[in-house]
Amino acid sequence: MDVDALVVGAGVAGLAAARELEARGVEVALVEADDGPGGVMRSDTIRGHVLERGPNSLLLRAPFLAGLERFDVSRALVKATPASRSRWLLRDGRLVPVPLGPLDLVRTPLLSGAGKRRLLREPFVPRGDGSGETVAEFVSRRLGGELVDALVGPFLTGVYAGDERELGAEAVFPSLVDAERESGSIVRGLIANARRARRARRSGQEGRGRPGTFSTAGGLGQLSAALAGGLRHSPSYATRVVELSRDGTGFRVGLEQAGGSLEWRVRRIVIATPGRVASELVARLDADAAGWIDSVRYAPIATVGLSASPGSLRRPAEGFGFLVPRGEARGLLGCLFMSELFPDRAPEGRGLLHCILGGTRAPETLELADADLIALATEQLDAPLGVIGELEALGVRRWPQAVAQPAPGHRAGLADARRRLERSGPIALAGSYTDGVSVADSFASGLAAAERIARPG
Repeated sequence: MDVDALVVGAGVAGLAAARELEARGVEVALVEADDGPGGVMRSDTIRGHVLERGPNSLLLRAPFLAGLERFDVSRALVKATPASRSRWLLRDGRLVPVPLGPLDLVRTPLLSGAGKRRLLREPFVPRGDGSGETVAEFVSRRLGGELVDALVGPFLTGVYAGDERELGAEAVFPSLVDAERESGSIVRGLIANARRARRARRSGQEGRGRPGTFSTAGGLGQLSAALAGGLRHSPSYATRVVELSRDGTGFRVGLEQAGGSLEWRVRRIVIATPGRVASELVARLDADAAGWIDSVRYAPIATVGLSASPGSLRRPAEGFGFLVPRGEARGLLGCLFMSELFPDRAPEGRGLLHCILGGTRAPETLELADADLIALATEQLDAPLGVIGELEALGVRRWPQAVAQPAPGHRAGLADARRRLERSGPIALAGSYTDGVSVADSFASGLAAAERIARPG
């Protein structure tokens, strides 16, 4: 069979790529090895509780929101309750508010007076080059080491389940590294960016995002279903790409389904799979590109869903949830108070706690049996919340390769891998290991991949 454009992987990046290609008038085939769309962005309903398999919420940056509106799926979005503004860090067994603005930074007990004064010196720190630095090196140089330990490290625990001493600054905080590069200071660069953004919005060149935290009614799996449901041709699920090679100006693709093997000739292709799968697929096209993709590490994560009755906790679970700095709790990275954010996540009178364990900090946690993981999560909630009643276990999910860990030099390595692969023809990479791990970043990577292979010639 001849196929004009093939998208491999129906996670959010692949769905965005397929929708964008169709919007450009391209005939698209979308294949997915799993039994449904969304990749990790899927939801399960267990005894009236909505548990997310992967991401739990969205930030609606302008490009992401514009894409959802263009694909007519933004109406499914629901905003989190005002409680989502309150976020916490575990410090010496107590929950301390996360500073969310300049005034909060002045008042927070998470930083000493010396640490706060160090922040004010940032505009006077000599210009450096963050492209080869880790997050810890970059932030320490510009803002001081105290900020790394007190706030940046815990923040990256929540987003990457990773280690600020290993993650690359340019990949994790691209706008901050670019701000220093262009203006000599993070503060001056961000002010200049804000002015440019205001001018662009006034001239109609840039749309607006929406402040706050969002999801969709019934969980983010509904957003995956809505994106897939809008395709002219339904994705082919339980279909695995097992071979990819050049074929003249295009590609030859071998696939496996329950009914047998298939072979397609494909003119252009987007590979929107996890890095390990992408590396295997492109190995015949370029071994160096495949090797770089395979070098991107992933953090392992286990999640435990717990249902709480009103009398289960001594202190109420209020706000977004809390993150755990290094050394504060064994195995636990954080806990999200999902029913506080979105009331439809739990039956009336119950609360849903979403515990996240493991990460690069404690990968051995994933080797525990389900009962032991549940016991560990419950035990580690005692100090911050005071567990005085039984918490009902709703389920355990393990992701041995959950979150990509971009190292220093990630941007340059990705650009080189893309150039190498494009020598083989119209082929593009997308997904969370490429340009950012958030849903919005993955979505944007899919749009960019579609644009890349849809260019004339």
